[in-house]
Amino acid sequence: MSASARIVLRVPKVESLPGPCSLCGGLRGVRTHGGWTCASCEWRYGDVPDADLPLPRIDVVYYLRFDRRVKIGTSRRPKQRLASIRHDELLAFERGDRNLEQQRHRDFAAIREGGEWFTFSTELEAHTTELRRAGEPWLLYARWLSGALRAGTVNG
Repeated sequence: MSASARIVLRVPKVESLPGPCSLCGGLRGVRTHGGWTCASCEWRYGDVPDADLPLPRIDVVYYLRFDRRVKIGTSRRPKQRLASIRHDELLAFERGDRNLEQQRHRDFAAIREGGEWFTFSTELEAHTTELRRAGEPWLLYARWLSGALRAGTVNG
């Protein structure tokens, strides 16, 4: 390669989708040679998940803040689960099952208030902030769901 040769990286241009993504409701996308892909969840625009098939199982560890306490729990159906728990803010999601949840309970055992509730300490805040760097919780969940749907994995 000559000294004057340059490597040009093409960064996909994010634009408005023709309509909301059928998987996550996102409004921004990337135009590809085969159509559009949602910028939020990477689902192919226009594809609709088969309503007759079960959605893939995506286990998440969630961190819910209520006042100065945080609930660390797990669910395979986070929308339904979080709707049933009084909270002020969803701090983060972490992909994982009951094993990871139990590990987090051990990690923060010194600030446990009882059950699955912990004091919102500097250490716990730093942990949830680090998790949040990967993305907004619901967009991460949509990405995980989209990936599992594309891969064709369904776990009951």
